[in-house]
Amino acid sequence: MARERATALLLDFDGVLRRWDPAVAAVVEREYGLSEGVLGEIAMQWGRLQPVLTGQVNHAEWMTSVADALAESVGSPERARAAVEQWQSYRGEVDQEVLAFVREARAAGIRVGLGTNATDLLDADLAALGLVGELDVVVNSSVIGVHKPAPEYFKAACVALATPPARVLCVDDEDWAVRGARSAGLSAHRWGGHADLRYLRAALDY
Repeated sequence: MARERATALLLDFDGVLRRWDPAVAAVVEREYGLSEGVLGEIAMQWGRLQPVLTGQVNHAEWMTSVADALAESVGSPERARAAVEQWQSYRGEVDQEVLAFVREARAAGIRVGLGTNATDLLDADLAALGLVGELDVVVNSSVIGVHKPAPEYFKAACVALATPPARVLCVDDEDWAVRGARSAGLSAHRWGGHADLRYLRAALDY
């Protein structure tokens, strides 16, 4: 049985619409004598990350916990806080080809939602990156209190999009999120880069 044509798009933020240059963190780590990749490793430890993604702590508290974990490595709490602050001053870059696709889809009548596991800093990031008004809805895990790949997250996203799951196409760069979306009844595509845009245009049929 053929699926219904998607009339809404749920787009992941990090790794799809926003890109991160790993060289930025590497510069900070070298400057402070840290091992390569340690900032991301500490920040992404699940016990530290999960509370901020569900709104139990805010972004600043999360980063304080990262600095606390780094303090011994850099010699003092002050240096640790400075390293984290320098690292966090970079907020990524918009993928302009993906943004052009978003604009094109919306112009064709497709509702586009940003579906992301994010912190309370998301709105400020969207503003800083010039993305305010570029999306129909924003579904932030820290606001709704549940994160991908939980079915409750995707249910909330479909409600926000005012579109039944069978008519929502989710695009994410993580396999676990794609599986979660499919389990919740959405169509889902694992993002592999700009070459995928042709397929997505065909899937949306506009």
